[in-house]
Amino acid sequence: MEKLKKRWGISSNLQVILILIVFAVTGSSSIYVTKPILNFFGIVKTNFDYTAFYYFLKILLVFPVYQVLLVFFGWIFGQFNFFWNFEKKMLSRLGFKRWLK
Repeated sequence: MEKLKKRWGISSNLQVILILIVFAVTGSSSIYVTKPILNFFGIVKTNFDYTAFYYFLKILLVFPVYQVLLVFFGWIFGQFNFFWNFEKKMLSRLGFKRWLK
């Protein structure tokens, strides 16, 4: 736990637990939220001959949904600053640095 606190620049064990809870809730809910969005656009697994293409589209949609939900749940659990900085760091590594300024 001390390694995570040092790496993330946080001070308490409660913050570590809250951050891990946010990651868990966000991962589960991003998959849950993505399914109705795909259904709304008529993208269901039975419409594709190759299920790999369906999963490709699903992953493509999960990524932005996850980013938004991560900051949202971070805000709900009182860890907005940590997750906002986490998002900026991750998106800048993916090449979105010019849009973050």
